[in-house]
Amino acid sequence: MPDAFPDPFDHHVTQDGLVRVVRGGRVVATVAGGAARRLVDAIDRAQARGDEHGVQVLLARVTGNYRRGTERGDHRP
Repeated sequence: MPDAFPDPFDHHVTQDGLVRVVRGGRVVATVAGGAARRLVDAIDRAQARGDEHGVQVLLARVTGNYRRGTERGDHRP
C-alpha cells in the first residue's frame, strides 16, 4: 500500500498560541486564535489515539491541500 503522505506535514505551536504548519521545511500555513486552539485540541486527541493519519488530514485541511472527493482521475477538457 503506498504511503498516503509521502511528504508529511508537521506543526509547531508558538508561545503566543500560533500554530505554524510546516511541510518540506517551509511554513505553509499559520493559524491563530480560537481556530489554533481547536486545531491543537484535535491534534492532541488524534495523537492520543495513535492516529498519525488523522493528524495529517487535520493539517492538510488547514492548508487547503486536501482532496474533497470532487476531483476526477481522468480529466478531459
